[in-house]
Amino acid sequence: MPLPLITGLADKLFGIVDSLVTDKDQAALLKHELDMTLSKLNLAQMAVNAEEARHASLFVAGWRPFIGWVCGAALAWEFIGAPVGQWALTAAGLELTYALPQVASGDLMELVLAMLGLAGLRSYEKRAGVSRTRIR
Repeated sequence: MPLPLITGLADKLFGIVDSLVTDKDQAALLKHELDMTLSKLNLAQMAVNAEEARHASLFVAGWRPFIGWVCGAALAWEFIGAPVGQWALTAAGLELTYALPQVASGDLMELVLAMLGLAGLRSYEKRAGVSRTRIR
């Protein structure tokens, strides 16, 4: 299952091939070659990701989980912490002269959805039987 970025790039490139190449057989051959090249790039990136995850340094292997925890904490604050905090302050009769901090939820959701897409690919790998166990 290709990454969405690769799929989007493939679709654009296939559109260019369709518009420039009139011979259907030649177009099919070019599309196949493009697809194989993009698949190789995808596999190369997956190999880099696997090596990165095996690294002994927390700063190399831990950056993806860190981003996940930051996104989770930001979502918890945005949808639970801030509303409940505002309600509690109002219920206690306290009026703040400033607003509780807010998260840039548009940017956050873009990052979360991208990470969930990658998590979906990881679930696909596990189901396909190609997951690995981490050795510490």
